[in-house]
Amino acid sequence: MKKFVNDPQAFVPEMLKGIALANPDTIVYVPEYNLIMRADAPNQDKVSIVQGSGSGHEPAHVMVVGKGMLDAACPGDVFAAPPAEYVYETAKRVASAKGVLLLVNNYTGDRMAFEMAQEMAEADGIVCDTLFINDDVAVQDSLYTVGRRGVAGNFFVMKACGALAEEGASLAEVKAIGERVNSVTRTMGIALTACTPPAKGSPLFELGDNEMEIGVGIHGEPGRRRADLVPADDIVAELLDAVVPDLPFVSGDRVALMINGLGGTPISELYLLFGIAAQRLEDMGITVARSYVGNYCTSLEMAGASLTLVKLDEEIERLLEAPAEIVNRIF
Repeated sequence: MKKFVNDPQAFVPEMLKGIALANPDTIVYVPEYNLIMRADAPNQDKVSIVQGSGSGHEPAHVMVVGKGMLDAACPGDVFAAPPAEYVYETAKRVASAKGVLLLVNNYTGDRMAFEMAQEMAEADGIVCDTLFINDDVAVQDSLYTVGRRGVAGNFFVMKACGALAEEGASLAEVKAIGERVNSVTRTMGIALTACTPPAKGSPLFELGDNEMEIGVGIHGEPGRRRADLVPADDIVAELLDAVVPDLPFVSGDRVALMINGLGGTPISELYLLFGIAAQRLEDMGITVARSYVGNYCTSLEMAGASLTLVKLDEEIERLLEAPAEIVNRIF
């Protein structure tokens, strides 16, 4: 294992400290709860949006805290759900008069932690609600889920909820837009290599030099099948053949298209995949109105990518276009 790491057990806290030191004017780090929050939170005039899950998926979720997206993120250790008390403390610290919305990818550990945290917060009189995200079409159940997993498509839920919250919408309205975005978002991923969690020190799974895992989960969960590596054209075709019929997306639709890197794939290859996907969608009569290429929801250094489609309507497109000022930025 070659990584920039001191004590593997300190990997997450040291990462969070770095995020805070790089953003001293906008971010506050509370180390006892792995909590990254906006420096200006809570804002009593808006619903507070909280996301959290295991670490190892950066920039999700700790690097998308900021105006227009999350008010706070409370990660667990690498690929591990945060303790319920971390989520509870996070909800308390950002709770506003308009309430708190917890956004949760559909994994068993995360569901348990966030549902317990919501109960604890409500016992304190905090207005709190939870929304589960499940955009992955690869498998119905996985190693960690009952039902579909939440993967890179959760970015569109975070963005829409964050933008509507900034406009002063109610908790019910913010949750409703999140549910609507989730209902029209579909994703599937593919892995070319495994990743190595720092505390484990060895790859999560074995994949031959000429093999790929189709439908892989972001924790290395098995997908639909393992096969010999094929050209990029064929990979994109298989991803689209799984994603497009699932909603279904049809001719005349306007969509957002995301090609998300899993952490170890060069941006050049991600754009190559995007170009192929955009052309195939155009051939189907589907208009790519918004484009996203890069690392959004990763699996440490896993080589691979996922493809996400979101069916747009006027309101969803407006919210995706709204500005956001988050940790993860280029300039």
